[in-house]
Amino acid sequence: MTGLEILMGVGGGLVLALAGGLFWLDRQFEEPSAKRVVSVAGALGAKSVLAVFAHPDDEQLIAGLLIRAVQKDGAVTRMITATKGEAGTPLPQISRLEELGTIRHAEVLKNGYALGIHEQLVWDYPDGGLVDQDFEILVARVQDQIKAWHADLIISFWPASGFSDHQDHKTIGAATVEAVKRMRAIDPDTAPKAIAYILAPCAMMQRLGGALGKRVVANQPAPTHAMPGEGWAKIRGWDNHASQKGYVQKTYGMPPSLIHRLYDKEHYYVEEF
Repeated sequence: MTGLEILMGVGGGLVLALAGGLFWLDRQFEEPSAKRVVSVAGALGAKSVLAVFAHPDDEQLIAGLLIRAVQKDGAVTRMITATKGEAGTPLPQISRLEELGTIRHAEVLKNGYALGIHEQLVWDYPDGGLVDQDFEILVARVQDQIKAWHADLIISFWPASGFSDHQDHKTIGAATVEAVKRMRAIDPDTAPKAIAYILAPCAMMQRLGGALGKRVVANQPAPTHAMPGEGWAKIRGWDNHASQKGYVQKTYGMPPSLIHRLYDKEHYYVEEF
């Protein structure tokens, strides 16, 4: 066997190993038991969608739902972001640290516009401090906005897990659920018809997420729905969220251009009323 043949054999083996590794990684982001739909909003017949999140860039998790709700279902989409993300870590640092909240406020508005969101509110609750706020006031504020926008589908975090075990995520999820329950108790005909909770991919979190990942999976339900995640929009979204552009690389060890081709679906637990 010549040296060239040996090199070709080694190269072929490396290619196969790499392909096998990528295939295995891709499978960690799948949820085979979830019902596959073209659009969660479309499957539920929603025409007014409201996402209620904690931080700028949380909307990256549901880019597929937001885009398809508008483009395929003709729905109106809106979003509340409860904090300006001022306590986050800039990756990279593109401004003075004391200006991070201002920068991230602008970034979420920019990315929301790119996703086709019709209206956005960014509140001024302290980043990292939602749990310390008056819960009743937070619930009432979410409830008032749901009423004002006549939302029939609400998107938020599952309160027990918050996608990443972040306390802000869990708090805004709990407040949103409570707001919907109170509205349905008063007038179910005008209250939201469903809540869709964005969930973390179980296999990936179990195998690669360490203790935190296992805790998240233990505290979230199995997904009921899976839909395309519009990875191209998420890749673009990290350019819009310039102060957080390095987040994906740090978290997953891969650039957005790769991770959003592997993590190409969104998984939801849908609670219909």
